[in-house]
Amino acid sequence: MTEKLTDSERVEQIDPLLANGWAMTDGRDAIHKTFVFKNFVEAFGFMTRAAIWAEKWNHHPEWSNVYKSVDVTLTTHDADGLSALDAKLGAKLDTLAGG
Repeated sequence: MTEKLTDSERVEQIDPLLANGWAMTDGRDAIHKTFVFKNFVEAFGFMTRAAIWAEKWNHHPEWSNVYKSVDVTLTTHDADGLSALDAKLGAKLDTLAGG
């Protein structure tokens, strides 16, 4: 089972994501971000690349897509909050989106 981040781990792993446009989700121990692309094809391509990593790491985001935007929420349900997997996937999503 994946462990929830400690306070010090949260500062080390989640704060850099918050500085890069992620935000804490109201009412849950989760982070979220909206990625905006030039068009639907780029948004869908991002989701496809992200899905490969999510499957490889067995950690899947909550997400939705409308035209050129992809809304992503990360949390670890098994840990009932943020874990190192969320930090790892969040950083990977930023890289895949080009930021």
